[in-house]
Amino acid sequence: MTEPQLWHDVDDYFTELLAPPDAALTDALRDSDAAGLPAINVAPNQGKLLHLLAAVQGAGRILEIGTLGGYSTIWLARALPEDGRLITFEYSEQHAEVARRNLARAGLDKVTEVRVGPALEGLRELAAERPAPFDLVFIDADKVNNPRYVEWALELTRPGSLIILDNVVRGGAVTDATSQDPSVRGTREALDLFASHPKLTATAIQTVGVKGYDGFALARVLP
Repeated sequence: MTEPQLWHDVDDYFTELLAPPDAALTDALRDSDAAGLPAINVAPNQGKLLHLLAAVQGAGRILEIGTLGGYSTIWLARALPEDGRLITFEYSEQHAEVARRNLARAGLDKVTEVRVGPALEGLRELAAERPAPFDLVFIDADKVNNPRYVEWALELTRPGSLIILDNVVRGGAVTDATSQDPSVRGTREALDLFASHPKLTATAIQTVGVKGYDGFALARVLP
């Protein structure tokens, strides 16, 4: 058995045992696929991890950068209390409409808000609204702007908040300091910020599974 097949089999086992699908999640993936959205959503067991992190954090306010079809949004929003709030940014109006339908079908449209447009502009507008701090930020958008997203996350959180940065391994290319790939460079800059910022303590984890070879970084905001 090849390694990638073994990774798939193990992920399938974990998912069936610990993160079995339900109608809202299955339909979200189906409708995203039918609408032509790229199949780059998190895996089910990764979605369950996001849900558990938000629940352990006791997150009442969640910020997501990169909505796609709302699959990860559903996992995160399900950890919110009744009076919780999740704001998510999506560049594409088409993707945002799919996400809104998926969130409404999951019964989460009252606690979630999908904002459309370039995330950096949206984050600037959000900061101008002076919102209450977010307890958890999930960054899963274009990798070029990862360092800017981390900077905004710091502006919009509080001591004790969690910042999760997805897709940090880049197939192993993240180790190449000479890479000219904008996504690799943006990811390395964000990780450098995680490492050097006095208000952050962080780690990064490699993963294998149905999404191939990848990983994520997790940072806690310090006082």
